[in-house]
Amino acid sequence: MKHWDIEQVNWDKFDPSLIDADIVPLIKTAAVVERNSVDYTVYLTNVFGHDPELTKLFRKWEDEEVQHGETLGRWAMMADPAWNYQESYKRFRNFYKIDLKTDHSIRGSQAGEFIARAMVEVGTSSYYSALADYVKEPVLKEICRRIAGDEYRHYKLFYDYAKLYLKSQKLSRLQRARIALGRIIESQDDELASAFHATNEPHGMPYNHKRCIALYMEKAMSLYKIHHIVRVVNMVCKVIGWMPSEKWQRYLSKLILMIINKQQKAYTKQVLSII
Repeated sequence: MKHWDIEQVNWDKFDPSLIDADIVPLIKTAAVVERNSVDYTVYLTNVFGHDPELTKLFRKWEDEEVQHGETLGRWAMMADPAWNYQESYKRFRNFYKIDLKTDHSIRGSQAGEFIARAMVEVGTSSYYSALADYVKEPVLKEICRRIAGDEYRHYKLFYDYAKLYLKSQKLSRLQRARIALGRIIESQDDELASAFHATNEPHGMPYNHKRCIALYMEKAMSLYKIHHIVRVVNMVCKVIGWMPSEKWQRYLSKLILMIINKQQKAYTKQVLSII
């Protein structure tokens, strides 16, 4: 059972005067990415097909992720009545596909797969938390808080299963760190850029990964503050199996925020050159 339903959102509190126009493209992008969990459920079911209990959990996870997409899509159509969520999602599905034929984890092991999935949820829970803190439009703020809560529960689910599988599939801290870092780097891969293209750029406009990822990240990276990064560091360290002192966590958080700010400025330069 889902923790909340789309009709429980206080849609009547929608205030168009409080919409940040720069945020709307991010929400459109997120809507189709969240909905695309249907493909990842197929992939995960293939990898863990031996465990019917896990299959049930993946279906529940998919239901919640699809609801995230539906909810964000509904808000985006209220913010931009000219935009069509279903059409954009169909366009994205036709444009971007993952390999659904494999029955082996691309991470090298089932334990590694759960580590990677936990890292995805680290990213989404922190992102929606940052969005919720930033936006002023009350309905979007509520939606982001609800989604952030779901994503944190998903992180705990995948983290717990990672620990379970690590009992038999031994991975060193270094191996875990490589998987975690690799998944973080993938956050700027073609899925996100393709989603931005499919939801925000006109038909007939040629796809350009560099342009699309810059247009998305330039705004998205500006949302993060130090308390968001501190939480990210704590969650990532748990997955890796290395828990430094609070002092070191704070130091790492500041360093990571510096890197994010530097990247954000680089993306801003790219965006300005496009404009």
